Amino acid sequence: PYYVDMDQNLFLQASLHSSDQNLTVFVDTCMASPNSSDFRTLVYELTKSGCASDSTYVLFPSPRRDVARFGFNAFSFVNRFPSVFLRCELVVCRYHDFSSRCYQGCVNRFKRNADS
Repeated sequence: PYYVDMDQNLFLQASLHSSDQNLTVFVDTCMASPNSSDFRTLVYELTKSGCASDSTYVLFPSPRRDVARFGFNAFSFVNRFPSVFLRCELVVCRYHDFSSRCYQGCVNRFKRNADS
């Protein structure tokens, strides 16, 4: 566990460990839950499809292509739960493959209207 105060800036880093030097990593989706085994019932989205859902979420520049850095302000689930658990989905792509998901950034996917 990592203990932080409310509204304290929390910084995270994800590193890719691979012998392939031509890979890069991208933070696609991160969500929080008060239950480490249930990310469906009570969930708070920090980022989805590379787009910030939380106003405090920030994706930071990285010193290396195999490292993703991001942060947000610490929060709680209405003080009823003592802990907040994170689950993040990262994408691994070929470095300089500009058609890959890693280079698309924020992707807003809109639902089409099925009326007509």
